[in-house]
Amino acid sequence: MRCKLGSSFVGRGDLAGRSSFDGYKDLLSRIVYTLILLVVYRVGTHIPIPGIDPVVLQDFLERTRGSVLDMFNVFAGGAVSRMAVLTLGIMPYVSASIIMQLIVAMVPSLSELKKEGGERGRVKINNYTRFATVILALVQGYSISLGLNSQGLFLFDGHYIILQSTVTLVGGTMFLMWLGDRISARGIGNGISLIIFVGIVAEIPSAFVRLFEAGRIGSILPYFVVLGILLGFSIIYFVVFCERAQRKIPVQYPRRQVGSKMFQAERSHLPLRINSAGVIPPIFASSVLLLPATIISFSTQSNSEGVLSWISTYLGHGQPLYILTYACMIIFFAFFYTSFVLNPVDMADNLKQNGGFVPGIRPGEKTAEYLDYVLSRLTAFGSIYLAVVCVVPEFIVQRISLPFYFGGTSLLIIVSVTMDLMNQVQSHIYMRKYKMLAGQKLSLGKKNR
Repeated sequence: MRCKLGSSFVGRGDLAGRSSFDGYKDLLSRIVYTLILLVVYRVGTHIPIPGIDPVVLQDFLERTRGSVLDMFNVFAGGAVSRMAVLTLGIMPYVSASIIMQLIVAMVPSLSELKKEGGERGRVKINNYTRFATVILALVQGYSISLGLNSQGLFLFDGHYIILQSTVTLVGGTMFLMWLGDRISARGIGNGISLIIFVGIVAEIPSAFVRLFEAGRIGSILPYFVVLGILLGFSIIYFVVFCERAQRKIPVQYPRRQVGSKMFQAERSHLPLRINSAGVIPPIFASSVLLLPATIISFSTQSNSEGVLSWISTYLGHGQPLYILTYACMIIFFAFFYTSFVLNPVDMADNLKQNGGFVPGIRPGEKTAEYLDYVLSRLTAFGSIYLAVVCVVPEFIVQRISLPFYFGGTSLLIIVSVTMDLMNQVQSHIYMRKYKMLAGQKLSLGKKNR
């Protein structure tokens, strides 16, 4: 009898250990899958467009150093400096997402499709976004190919090489869009954000090398090098502090009966983050500003006249008009995206349906007004925080000639995506532990019966 009990106990322990291992194995497989796809992305940033002359390319990059192309190179993971097949990066998809969200907000039929269409409506809107991505990628790819041809960067001239380059660039963007979808579906984290994140992080070591080399030869004063490093750590600390800050709205649930179960009265809270939009506003704003500036950089000469030359001059990176436009667009997209993520009316209805209420506030319309009041002020502070973090360091970086990788936008993306990734990993671990404990309780209950 003792042997039977011992063997059954060992069997239960072995079963629990095996289920725990299987849970962590699933998480490990997701992480490995994500890493493999990100390695594939990095390989793609080193494959040049067919027909590019590397000597002329290096001369062109030296002449345009410090322009908006350097900023675009940050989001493309260094692909622009190598004129790789992934030069367009994921930015056409981001721009298309912005356009589609604006259209959905303005067109009632699409708004109803998003709210009431369920999974079918979401799939339709995603398909529209992909079609818009193809159109934007074609426009950008064709413009860049014409610019490369006019700058003499191709080994031979002709319409065929322009068509070949355009198709290659568009195909690179479509491949990245598919890669991001695969990471989001079968990997860990948000695929699009991780692609941008890895592109920035992969180039930071070389940015440090260039920074120290510039300090060594005297092109940048040594204390500016120290200032740049201290500025980066200060931004990281400030971003982590603000991203974790929350306004906890107290919520009370009365004693209630659901079916045959009686639930006791309990108190909880509704957490509202200072920055509910996350890293989306800076990415959206950068995408909108980089779209025309990149085309102009490839398609116009320095002595050109007219509107394009004016835009290229005054909307250049670090210019006052660029900084002002960038800050305004960050604030706008912070409010715009937060309104998509958090709807006070829906939040109030969910509380009312579950029997919850905010103490001192009448459920329903009054609760929605109160939540809108709190959320508006939080978003105002959060949008200003985003603008300051992204704009002020960019101004300093431009003035003391630091690499763009030490700018506020880059560091904000790195910190935010890292925190989001860690939260998702923790969620997977907690979910597996919960399932394991639930399985153990179920097995013990069956044995007791």
